[in-house]
Amino acid sequence: MQTKQTSLNSSQQIVAATLPDDCWESIFKFIIKDDDDCNNNNYLNSLSLVSKRFLSIIDRFRFSLIVYHELSCCHLFERFTNLNSLNLTGYYIDLDNLLIEISRFPLKQLTSLNLSNQPTIPTIGLRAFSQKITTLTSLTCSNICHFNSIYLDLIAECFPLLEELDLSYPSGCKFYTGYTDGIEVLSLALIKLRKVNLSGFPMNNKSLFHLFNNCKYLEEVVIFWSDQHDEITVAGLAFALRERPTLKSLSFSSTPSNLDYSEVFATSHFIDSLVSLKGLTCLVLHRLKISDQLLYSIAKECLPLTRLVLRYCTGHSYDGIFCLLSNCQGLQHLDLHKTDFLNDQHVVQLSPFLGDLVSIDLTICRKLTYLAFFELIRNCPSLGEIKLERIGSASVENYDSLAQFGVCTQLKSLYLGQNSWLSDENIIMFASVFPNLELFDLNYCCNISEGVCQVLRKCSKIKHLNLAGCSKVKMHRLNFAVPKLEVLNLSNTKVDDESLYVISKNCCGLLQLLLKYCNGVTEKGVKHVVEQCTQLREVVVEGSDKYRELFSRFGYPYHFR
Repeated sequence: MQTKQTSLNSSQQIVAATLPDDCWESIFKFIIKDDDDCNNNNYLNSLSLVSKRFLSIIDRFRFSLIVYHELSCCHLFERFTNLNSLNLTGYYIDLDNLLIEISRFPLKQLTSLNLSNQPTIPTIGLRAFSQKITTLTSLTCSNICHFNSIYLDLIAECFPLLEELDLSYPSGCKFYTGYTDGIEVLSLALIKLRKVNLSGFPMNNKSLFHLFNNCKYLEEVVIFWSDQHDEITVAGLAFALRERPTLKSLSFSSTPSNLDYSEVFATSHFIDSLVSLKGLTCLVLHRLKISDQLLYSIAKECLPLTRLVLRYCTGHSYDGIFCLLSNCQGLQHLDLHKTDFLNDQHVVQLSPFLGDLVSIDLTICRKLTYLAFFELIRNCPSLGEIKLERIGSASVENYDSLAQFGVCTQLKSLYLGQNSWLSDENIIMFASVFPNLELFDLNYCCNISEGVCQVLRKCSKIKHLNLAGCSKVKMHRLNFAVPKLEVLNLSNTKVDDESLYVISKNCCGLLQLLLKYCNGVTEKGVKHVVEQCTQLREVVVEGSDKYRELFSRFGYPYHFR
């Protein structure tokens, strides 16, 4: 028997040796294709351990890379030659030098670069990078601490083929003419630009006009509030919109200093400009004073909206919402975050028009109860994500009637955070009805306890569980495997080393563990987790240097708050 087994292994080795790499590549693609039950990355990791040859072939399947540390990272670019996305958002000793080193490798398919959260933009490194890597179409430079207007000229010079650009939320810059001129230079150079995020960027009516007028292919614009773009007026936005009738997505909000919503974004000029965008599929408005007339006009023109967001908006009423939703029934994503007038009866009346809905956010709609939840489940068969955080109480007469729906397999993400009345009995019922949940957010539901373990038993596909702030939560009865769980947030809970022992024993697939402000956790408990959970990629703790050495020893990135 032993001889036959040895012979069989030898035969397998001969077959493996004779198959060309492209054949193995096709086999691996077949193995991991469309497999919802297993993490594809885990498959790749397992296959890469078989042999150096398999490792080399698997490296071709790595298309995205996040670099946490500068030292000893350049050898990675010799292995991952098919990278199309590179994330350098960590803090480095010398990012200029790192970019120069990266530019020496033949990354011929690299199209996306993320340089966010840096003190400045590395001008020397970026220029060297752009001279060697000319395929870049997406650049993200968000949250740059000291953003200078000369960076706009640099980007225009280095990356003329950009189709997507994110310069959101820079700091250390105030509005002056240099930024207006820079936006004009940028808009003239980036002739292929389709998507741009300038949230928090110093903008005025003139720079907004340059952007819309010069970028002929512009489809998506995001400009969320900041003190920096007080210079944009309703009239300026309306005028700019007229220059880009092909716009498909508009996201705009008021400024923090204008929380009284004194300026109405519902003038006849603005309404006419908005409804002239006949291809508009996404409209996101934050903290604006709108009107029913605006909603009536959108409904009358039957704009092909698939995403509508009216967060913290005022000035409109239920009549406007009803008119729009009853006439634009192709909506897939609806966000009415803090719509104060919305009640259960309104949702009962609106839900028959929402048959195509995939996600809905009704957070801080305090007049709602779970009767609204029932109606959405009943009438929206495609609904995969529901956010009902900080709503009214659960005190509806037919609360137990949720059981009448039987098992709802389509719901994958459920956000019920900050509902203090939520109990173990409630969440266990939800788990029974929605067994395919992959994300369950229960942050600051302070009355749930051991019911979490029953949830994990019933919802075996959960990947992301948020229990932050659940002061009574207990994990000690977690005596069964939860192999799919990847992200677990236990920040601001009373979790202790014993809980971490149970978690590390049964949650072997954890990728991220958040333990901020967990006073009952010691180095012993954290050490046990990082030793047992071999898939871990990130541990977030409220820290001291005692964790730094521990994480570096195991090669894990860490965060301190």
